[in-house]
Amino acid sequence: MKRQIGIIFIAITLSLAPSARANGLRVVSQDAAAAARGEAFVATADNASAIYYNPAGITQLEGTQVRGGIYGLDLQPTYEPPAGRVNSGETYSVEKHCAAATQFFFTHSLKKIPVTVGLGMYAPYGGSLGWPDEANFRAVAQKSTLTYLRINPVAAWKITDTLSVGAGASVDYARLTLQQGILSGASPENYFRFSGDGFSAGYNAGILWRPFEKLSLGASVRGATTFNLDGHTSYGEEGAFAADTRGATLDFDFPLTAAVGISFRPTPKWNIEFDADYTDWDTVGQFTIRQEQPSTPSGIPQNIAIRMFWRSSWNYSVGITRSFDNGWHMSAGYLFNENSVPNDYYSPLAADLDRHFFTLGLGRNGKNIDFDLTYQFGYGPPHSVTGSQPSSSLTGFFAGQSADGTYKFISHAILISAGLHF
Repeated sequence: MKRQIGIIFIAITLSLAPSARANGLRVVSQDAAAAARGEAFVATADNASAIYYNPAGITQLEGTQVRGGIYGLDLQPTYEPPAGRVNSGETYSVEKHCAAATQFFFTHSLKKIPVTVGLGMYAPYGGSLGWPDEANFRAVAQKSTLTYLRINPVAAWKITDTLSVGAGASVDYARLTLQQGILSGASPENYFRFSGDGFSAGYNAGILWRPFEKLSLGASVRGATTFNLDGHTSYGEEGAFAADTRGATLDFDFPLTAAVGISFRPTPKWNIEFDADYTDWDTVGQFTIRQEQPSTPSGIPQNIAIRMFWRSSWNYSVGITRSFDNGWHMSAGYLFNENSVPNDYYSPLAADLDRHFFTLGLGRNGKNIDFDLTYQFGYGPPHSVTGSQPSSSLTGFFAGQSADGTYKFISHAILISAGLHF
């Protein structure tokens, strides 16, 4: 039953988790209009995607509004082994470059009381990365896939003409797959894989205050979620021991996030905003894959530690929107994303580093239909990793491999969002 419900969640959101993440595993882009402003939207929050960015903002929306979108991504991270290693001087890229995620938001303002309700379905986290065996760290990490889906009902109250608050609950579903080699070489065939899924619950809340006509302030928070991922491990080494599968679980935490923003409107046709967005990755320390049966003659232990010890980080963004006649508008933005993954236990499956995102968008708000189209370019300058240890206690130490090397990042993305209001 749990897996059937999970499949329904995936079908509802039609989501393939993007391979690129800003800030660890986060997917911060949930709407084309917000992305065009570099994600500086928490103090503006004037379309239905405010359910994600700042639920207090939905009090600005009249009647019934529906908005959906797609985030299409071309990801090009690369890795270069350090000097003196096998294949040094070569450059490796991930096996899969393209991914997409969808979002859906619905709001309805009540007629007799100053309350607006809404429902959002989106993927706040996600990722899918796979590296070739020749990349020199197959015994540390090979592939991972994270699908994270959220259903998020909210309600917002317009306390005064200038002050609104909003809050909501969420039902979250996550499926995680991790794979690494047992030996440094791909031949003979060898692998260890964990796959599991589970549910969790969370919350989000926000406030929007406009003390002056030209100035608005916004803040939002999204609570941490904890999953008990129930699944199995599978492993095998050709010529050494037969492939086997065992029941296994993994408790995994996703962090609290919070954002604050200030929007300045010097004239009705201009909107300039600055945001700071915090992710509490310090709570992501060490986790353990717990197998149901004791260790085997293959030497794989019953409990396998996954050491992450990520650090909290910030996204800083600035955006500007110019409105024109007939509902047209253009936006531009910039976002700086701090690296969340320290070198000590650096994971190629996150491949995080400092990143810069530049965006440009065009949209139109019509009488009943609105749309936005945004281009997003991401760039990560070279990040050199030295002295790292394998994050998994399973095989990396024995294979003599690490994630050391130089990582770079480039991405191109197109976001399209469209809405109906009536």
